[in-house]
Amino acid sequence: MKNRTNMKIVVLDGYAANPADLSWNGMKELGDLTVYDRTSPQELMDRVKGAEALLTNKVVLNEEMIDSLPSLKYIGVLATGYNVVDIAAAKKKNIVVSNIPAYSTMSVAQMVFAHILNITQRVGYYTEQNRQKRWSHNEDFCYWDYPLIELAGKQMGIVGLGHTGIATAKIAIAMGIKVVAFTSKSQSSLSEDIHKTTLDELFRTSDIVSLHCPLTSDTKEMVNAYRLEQMKNSAILINTGRGQLVNEFDLAEALNSGKIYAAGMDVMVNEPPKEDNPLLSAKNCFITPHIAWATREARVRLMNISIENLKKFIEGHPQNNVAL
Repeated sequence: MKNRTNMKIVVLDGYAANPADLSWNGMKELGDLTVYDRTSPQELMDRVKGAEALLTNKVVLNEEMIDSLPSLKYIGVLATGYNVVDIAAAKKKNIVVSNIPAYSTMSVAQMVFAHILNITQRVGYYTEQNRQKRWSHNEDFCYWDYPLIELAGKQMGIVGLGHTGIATAKIAIAMGIKVVAFTSKSQSSLSEDIHKTTLDELFRTSDIVSLHCPLTSDTKEMVNAYRLEQMKNSAILINTGRGQLVNEFDLAEALNSGKIYAAGMDVMVNEPPKEDNPLLSAKNCFITPHIAWATREARVRLMNISIENLKKFIEGHPQNNVAL
């Protein structure tokens, strides 16, 4: 397709990527653009009618929906993961599906260590205590309520060595942390500071386990009662990957019983989580609302790549097409 400046483009849920602090102007130049902050299942059918290009973040486009849209030629996913789109159905209709790879690599790795440093140093906790005058009224020149943990010399086990796994490993190495990894990559292809190991050995020996693998039938609930039982009582689990990698009930039990020390979670099985999710009240469980990807810098990259993806499609040279 070339020079389709009148293309009907619909963004179904643009608010998360661009809550009005960025611009859609680059995409407006490519066609007739309509942007919705959010789209409910009840609103979806009316909003997609006649669309030639749809952009979605979390709105599900299933086979029935895709089959009902004869004009649809392009789906842009405003994220790296594209499980919200029925790829087989899109492929059957020769619809290009482009995602946004590697836009948030450093932001996610940064969040991994935000959680680790929060757990080991509790800066926010002590700041709040001191706002309540605790230090001002303390008998000694210092105080602490939780173990203060030095990271140098500890072992981090990284499950999955894609872009974020590698970025996380580099930060860990710079901090003097020993890194082991469970990966399909060969040892010869890895940095000499990263040592390949088995999943059992990684969970058994690591002080920190960080999850960076994709969600598949093999990795779903890979962190369960069996894996948690393998871990050290002092171990920390970090998940910035996919919520479904973790059995949340098993993790809550492990935290509350002291089987592992702490967890830092940026993703949950259901988002938003239900009020009775056991991790929300679990001991030493620190949860951020799926924001590792959402630094302004990362979102600028996301917006730029999403525009370039659509532009390349219009020019007849699709990029980042996951429906091949």
